Amino acid sequence: MSGTFVGMPAFPEAAHAALADPTLRGNLRHATHTIRAKRARAVAELPDWARLREAGRRIKDHTLRHLDRYLEQVEEAVTAAGGTVHWAADADEANRIVTELVRATGESEVVKVKSMATQEIGLNEALEAAGIRAYETDLAELIVQLGKDRPSHILVPAIHRNRGEIREIFAREMGDWGRPAPEGLTDTPADLAEAARLHLREKFLRARVGISGANFMVAETGTLVVVESEGNGRMCLTLPETLISVVGIEKIVPTWRDLEVFLQTLPRSSTAERMNPYTSTWTGTTDEDGPATFHLVLLDNGRTDTLADEVGRQALRCIRCSACLNVCPVYERAGGHAYGSVYPGPIGAILSPQLRGTASEIDASLPYASTLCGACYEVCPVAIDIPEVLVHLRERVVQGGPAVREGNRVVLKPAKGHAAERATMRAARWAFAHPAVLRGGQRLASRTRRLHPRTLPGPGRAWTATRDLPPVPAEPFRDWWQRTNGGRDDVK
Repeated sequence: MSGTFVGMPAFPEAAHAALADPTLRGNLRHATHTIRAKRARAVAELPDWARLREAGRRIKDHTLRHLDRYLEQVEEAVTAAGGTVHWAADADEANRIVTELVRATGESEVVKVKSMATQEIGLNEALEAAGIRAYETDLAELIVQLGKDRPSHILVPAIHRNRGEIREIFAREMGDWGRPAPEGLTDTPADLAEAARLHLREKFLRARVGISGANFMVAETGTLVVVESEGNGRMCLTLPETLISVVGIEKIVPTWRDLEVFLQTLPRSSTAERMNPYTSTWTGTTDEDGPATFHLVLLDNGRTDTLADEVGRQALRCIRCSACLNVCPVYERAGGHAYGSVYPGPIGAILSPQLRGTASEIDASLPYASTLCGACYEVCPVAIDIPEVLVHLRERVVQGGPAVREGNRVVLKPAKGHAAERATMRAARWAFAHPAVLRGGQRLASRTRRLHPRTLPGPGRAWTATRDLPPVPAEPFRDWWQRTNGGRDDVK
């Protein structure tokens, strides 16, 4: 996976800095609470939501079990429809393929549909290094690009910005990228949207190459699907002469019938809409209609490694709705940048460490960026048990063990800084395996409870810095049970 966020500190340090920013916290609180409430109302309209959720889970799990077959089916269908399919094992290969395809057109500018896959691989930076300028056309992505910023939300990448900040960015930066912002620009949503529309219109009409991702790929026909709310995607998908789509291999659904499930659950879980205003589908190329040349780049970049993990593979069900971010108490307070990845929030905490591995400090810290409250699982439209995967990855970080990296089976070493935790868990395992030792330890703890400190010393300080030690009862449960005959004597 690309190091787009190289240099970011581990999550605890980054989150600590975010917590000190009252403007950021206010922006996040207002936005996430608003989206959360709208989503709840939209979902409540469907009496069969639970069955749709289960259907989505089963479709995704079936597809992942037979991913090799469906990928070959996609390649055959796209090729038969006039498209060209490329396979990219990692970010470097994907960037090289796209760069060479753009160079072959002789163009030095491209327009882009909002795409997390291209952010994941750092495509904009790779194109810039090759002398090709990529223009983001989604409003929020435009704000991030003009502000020389990083996305902080899956659905609303500029969620950390308020209207005043956006107005300043437009007024200061638009002129360097094309048409400048209108004189006297205000911070009203209508004025900001109009400024973006005027700025982007000339790019849509001039660009000969468009780059997109896809929300879904339909295996039986080779059809790609993009859902969006602004219409910029439709412009990028239809006006350029060449279209290049970079799509993660997990985005496949087997049939059009399967697609129907997700076209109900995705808009309601993401934008709280019954249907996305723009649902664009295309299959290869068609004479005198849309791009004359179509390239599909199928991106692995750690996905087959993730697929090999029986617990962690459920992260590949994700349809990028961002519902988990909007209910997460950690994301609401820390913001997306603290995760050091284009995939923030609960889904990022389980997806990034699997795509990139847990060797770096930030990736080793991400499975701990959660309270394990379970709210993310409750709202996930494909029933990803994020808390289960978080605990699974925490075990991997602390204990190491077998895993698959770059297609090879390896044994991971435990991450640094967890020696005390491992020793504590080994001691606990030994004590639980010896009842007499456990009983003696419980009695000793009860008899010395008045001497217990409120905070733990040494490595334990990191734990008690944010929570209280639970009080020790006056007697162990075993002793109480024996003394009261299982509670019966207390009743008398």
